[in-house]
Amino acid sequence: MNVLHLGNETLRQKAVPVEEITDEIRALVSEMFDTMEKEEGVGLAAPQVDRSIRLFVVKADDGVKRVFINPQIIATSQETCGYEEGCLSIPKFYEEVIRPERVTVQAKNENGRRFTLEAEGFLARVIQHEYDHLDGILFIDRIAPDKKEKIEQKFLKHAEKKEG
Repeated sequence: MNVLHLGNETLRQKAVPVEEITDEIRALVSEMFDTMEKEEGVGLAAPQVDRSIRLFVVKADDGVKRVFINPQIIATSQETCGYEEGCLSIPKFYEEVIRPERVTVQAKNENGRRFTLEAEGFLARVIQHEYDHLDGILFIDRIAPDKKEKIEQKFLKHAEKKEG
């Protein structure tokens, strides 16, 4: 699987709900974990692999593989914290992003079982980052406009050189 990069329109679309959890969806989940690990990421959203559906996978610092299908963030903490984020869709660029420290999310897993997860720290951050992808939001949208513009220009300039 190829990971889409900044500039691809799919990354900016609001993803549609998964209608039914099929063998095809489970195969996609498996491929996404393989791609995420190959790219040395900790999370990967379906829009990043050109599938505009509400699904993402995570394997954060606890090493547990988690699948989120049609997730909904139902609560976030008042307390926030900053942490340097990167993204497989904007490789080699990192910037501090302020996000809530804790998050509660409801979703289904690859077997269609509903669950509610309360996460904090790094896992909460990864969940929020991947959830943003489902709404067409990239981490650079959550930083100062001048920093965002600088990253976009550098990234797209670098991408043009690669293609040329």
